[in-house]
Amino acid sequence: MKKSTVVSSLILAAIAVVAAAMPVLAETAAPVPEKGDTAWMIVATLLVTLMTIPGLALFYGGLVRSKNMLSVLMQVFTIFSLCVVLWVVYGYSVAFTEGTAFFGGFGKVLLKGVGIDSVAGTFSKGVVIPELIYVFFQATFAAITPALIIGAFAERMKFSAVLAFIVLWFTFAYLPIAHMVWYWAGPDAYTDAEAGARAASTAGFLFQKGAIDFAGGTVVHINAAIAGLIGAYMVGKRVGYGRESMAPHSLTMTMIGACLLWVGWFGFNAGSNLEATGLAALAFGNTMLATAAAALSWTFAEWILKGKPSMLGAASGAVAGLVAVTPACGWVGIGGALVIGLAAGVVCLWGVNGLKRLLGADDALDVFGVHGVGGILGAVLTGIFADPALGGVGIYDYVANKVADYSIGNQVISQFWGIGTTIIWSGVVSIVAYKLVDMTIGLRVTEEEEREGLDTVSHGESAYHY
Repeated sequence: MKKSTVVSSLILAAIAVVAAAMPVLAETAAPVPEKGDTAWMIVATLLVTLMTIPGLALFYGGLVRSKNMLSVLMQVFTIFSLCVVLWVVYGYSVAFTEGTAFFGGFGKVLLKGVGIDSVAGTFSKGVVIPELIYVFFQATFAAITPALIIGAFAERMKFSAVLAFIVLWFTFAYLPIAHMVWYWAGPDAYTDAEAGARAASTAGFLFQKGAIDFAGGTVVHINAAIAGLIGAYMVGKRVGYGRESMAPHSLTMTMIGACLLWVGWFGFNAGSNLEATGLAALAFGNTMLATAAAALSWTFAEWILKGKPSMLGAASGAVAGLVAVTPACGWVGIGGALVIGLAAGVVCLWGVNGLKRLLGADDALDVFGVHGVGGILGAVLTGIFADPALGGVGIYDYVANKVADYSIGNQVISQFWGIGTTIIWSGVVSIVAYKLVDMTIGLRVTEEEEREGLDTVSHGESAYHY
């Protein structure tokens, strides 16, 4: 045989061996993050940051009296900073590592083992993003949630007491609820029925119960709202509440804050898909539509009931729509989002009026009426409109690699597991935390200090100089 023929045969044989090995190599190669997904998650993280500072700060700040404007800005700004630090120190590890059904472990304290090459799973098999951006995306959720609480007891709580309460509540309420709802082993663990059962057994308690919450209806809104409502009771009513005018000092600031919240919320909701895909586009569209629908339904309902449509009502309606669509945005279709938005505007209008009177608490900025009522409504309606028969995407079976059969009744029961567990857990933690702070620091400023205003009393500054 000629030498050239032998060489050619060897080359062909080598090519055949490599070709045969390629499927195996493809299967065993570690997934690599796509640049597009990574870029989108960086943007989404920035958008959620925008929601809090300055969005939430201005929204809340405009709603209080001018003598307390700076105190609200300072509380939101400091809480955001504090919770980002706590998240890196131990929060991420407790919320998003395997442990019990209620708490994660301490294996990633101070982000141990998290570097530029470590990855986090998404909701698609074989698709990952850099773990570092996942850490800080989730950090923004962990930071905005405690900041929401302060609206309930605005204008009357010591700054030191606020920070002490936030540390306790963040540690013992936010982190466990986040773990219960969102922690799971990821789609790649569901290779067959046996592996899927093992993976499911390591998930958070509410994940195992089947509760679905795309971007934080339970983890963020109901969780914070319960803490806020209890705070309103335990701190007590503002001096002069019901007798003196406590009208918002700047609805201009509130409107600007609401707009920043709306814009930032696209990162909150569409970012929670963790990938730049059609499902992220659906979450984006649902967020846009539900918010617009809620702003209109609140406006027109208020117009009918009170004779005039208000800017405060329109802004509050928009936030109500954002809250209600948050658990649903990646599960329901466009039609479902429209219904959720229209319902949220009307139901949350009742929440800040009729329900507020029934509860009798001085929830200064209507945290429970909007975030609690809207979060509960959205969580329940998610269970209904996630049904593929109603235009939803359904729930994906990662073992069978297809959308599973859907039961509205069973899913609504799972949703109530999420709602009820969050209410009880956050409620108990909040009562204990407020009591501990009251016994050690004291919750409230004196009546004289409250009348003077927290800007000068707590911070030695004024938001405005006339």
